[in-house]
Order: sequence, then structure tokens, then C-alpha cells
Amino acid sequence: MEPAISITGLTKRYASSVAVDRVAFQVENGEVFGILGPNGAGKTTTLEMIEGLRKPDEGEIRVLGEQVWPDPRRIQRKIGVQLQSTTLFDLLTARELLMLFATFYNRPDAERRADEVLGQVGLETKSHDYAETLSGGQQQRLAIALALVHDPEIVFLDEPTTGLDPQARRNLWDVIRAINTDQRKTVVLTTHYLEEAEELCHRVAIMDSARIVALDTPAGLIASLNADARISYTDEEGTHALMVRDTQAAVLDVLEQARERGATVRDLSVKGADLEDVFLNLTGREYRE
Repeated sequence: MEPAISITGLTKRYASSVAVDRVAFQVENGEVFGILGPNGAGKTTTLEMIEGLRKPDEGEIRVLGEQVWPDPRRIQRKIGVQLQSTTLFDLLTARELLMLFATFYNRPDAERRADEVLGQVGLETKSHDYAETLSGGQQQRLAIALALVHDPEIVFLDEPTTGLDPQARRNLWDVIRAINTDQRKTVVLTTHYLEEAEELCHRVAIMDSARIVALDTPAGLIASLNADARISYTDEEGTHALMVRDTQAAVLDVLEQARERGATVRDLSVKGADLEDVFLNLTGREYRE
């Protein structure tokens, strides 16, 4: 079966700046594929080119077996898009907004479909509320519902949990998992939250400075470090971070060496290896969400 999405040599420039530099990857049918990276890495620009919203300067994009460019309209009817920022009509309720969007796709069952997607994102009790009265998490759920209303084959979510409190973020994770598992849809999401990528994604492309620097399952990326934990501590010589296999032996070694030098170890901490360590190993700098 052909991949849901296939991209080769994708490039986008703005004057002398390269926003996306020869990006290539495939998204398999039925997976949750994440593009992880700090702000400015090129995640949103990459997504917008795949969605047919921004024309690439170079490269090829195939979605559901079809070329997206030069005419993206055919494929746009088969995908659902939640943008990073959504502006909604103030004087329409959540249900009315969904019915309106359903008519954009010539759905004859607009009322039924509106009620259905409200249930899918957990907003049944908010169906008659105006969008502006909804909480941040509820507004994000509504934005995702609008992306689902025409029953697309692929759903694109651009930083869906940005700005949400931890509880609202985790609630939205459940919605995203259900879109993938219960509704059997392929999901592509961008995020700058490391934990989100680990929790939701079958595979993750780590993007930095307009390029993809690694792509694998979260477990595969972490395993590539060949380390089980990161030890951090401060002494008279500065702050240190070590990736280690044998955590107990490494901690004892740090303390023993400090004792022999007559040094004092402060702020000693141990944490399991994660995607933050992968990013540090690949780029040489700390990850900042």
C-alpha cells in the first residue's frame, strides 16, 4: 500500500532565509506521525506545504497517492486541518459552526455530523455555547472538531496543545488518541513538547534549523543514545551532564572523584534518558520548549 504521505526534497525560502531545507519523509497509513522541534525549526511551514496552503520552492509532495501541487484543491477535500491559530465567528454556537463547515463540504447530513463530532471531542454539553465563551482547551477541541466534520482520511494538527494547562493538554491527548485508534485516521501533528511526542506518536521526526535531524520511534531515538540515564551536577569547576549506562556506578564514581579532589558536589540529579537528551546529542544544545 502506498504511504499516506510521501515527501522528497521539500524546500521553502524567504529572501535569504531557508525555512525548510530539503526535507524528506513518509507517513504510513494509520499512524500518528509527529514533527518535533523548537519554535522556528520549520514545522508549521512544512505542514502548510503538505496541506496545500503554502507553495514549496522545490520538492515533491504526494498525499493519498496524489500530487498536492500545483493544484492542491482535490486533496484538500480529503484532509482535515487544525491550524495553529483559529478565528471563529462570534455569533455562532459550536454546533452552528460545525453545521456551517459541514455545508462547505456539501455534506447533506450537516446536523447529524455536527452532533457526531461534538461527541467525539467531548463537547456535547457545549453545543449551544458561543466559541468565545469556551475555555482554551474547549476551543482547541472545537478547532479539531471543525477539522473532522467532513470525515477526512488524514488529520493535521499544528501544535494543538500550545497554551493549555497540563490537565487540558492531557485531556486533548485522549481526543487525539481516539481520532487515531477509534476513528482509524492517520494523524500528523507538530509539537514543541517533548512529552507530547513521546506519549502520542508512533514515529517522530526531530526538526531543527529547517532540517530533519533524526526520524524514528520515540523508543528508537532514545535507544540510539546507548545510555540509560543522564546525571547532572555542579561543582567548583562548573555544571556537568553525563549520559551513562550504569547509573549507580556512575553516581558513585562522580562522588568518589569529588572526594579525592576535595570538591563538593551540589545539585546532583538523575533522570532517565528521553527525547531531550536525543536533541542535545544531535544538536549540541539544550532543548527549549
